[in-house]
Amino acid sequence: MINKLYDSVEAAVAGIHDGATILIGGFGLAGMPAELIDALIEQGARDLTIVNNNAGNGDTGLAALLKTKRVRKIICSFPRQADSYVFDSLYHAGEIELELVPQGNLAERIRAAGAGIGGFFTRTAYGTPLAEGKETRIIDGQGYVFETPIHADFALIKADTADRWGNLTYRKTARNFGPIMAMAAKCAIVQVSHVVELGEMDPEHIVTPGLFVKRVVKVA
Repeated sequence: MINKLYDSVEAAVAGIHDGATILIGGFGLAGMPAELIDALIEQGARDLTIVNNNAGNGDTGLAALLKTKRVRKIICSFPRQADSYVFDSLYHAGEIELELVPQGNLAERIRAAGAGIGGFFTRTAYGTPLAEGKETRIIDGQGYVFETPIHADFALIKADTADRWGNLTYRKTARNFGPIMAMAAKCAIVQVSHVVELGEMDPEHIVTPGLFVKRVVKVA
């Protein structure tokens, strides 16, 4: 019997290894899997590469993970804002590496990994320092830069509802990067607010099929 439900967030993040690349969902605080991040902090994995839209807010969630100094590198599109002082401090001290990626490129690089695409050409960042060292090409008179997929060992995602097969629905904008991150990771770990019986979810409403989900945990 297929049952992807886990009893606790601690059990759900077990096995995340040192040196892992982890996709973390969320657009700022919207859709951020805070409880899974807290469990990862307690779990102790280090030398991590984190992929997220931004670089943490305040002292909680992703910022709290960065504060442990167990993140070697962060790949994101929006690392600096009014309350990103944890990242700022680490970056200026040379204690974390940053790969800055325009937001559309970030989403497409993650999507490309899940779709099995080997890379793509985009006009975004052509002729800027972000294109340095990358292949470029002129297509129909326009400059393009080649971007590669972002594959990951794990994804930590927040959804709204799941069944024991791992089929997912999301709540409004909290959906953001969740679906493409689930596809791009070898092991997608999802925290949800509700768990329903098989057959209770309208197939037309399912956003992420259980095929892309390995572990589900209900969080109050």
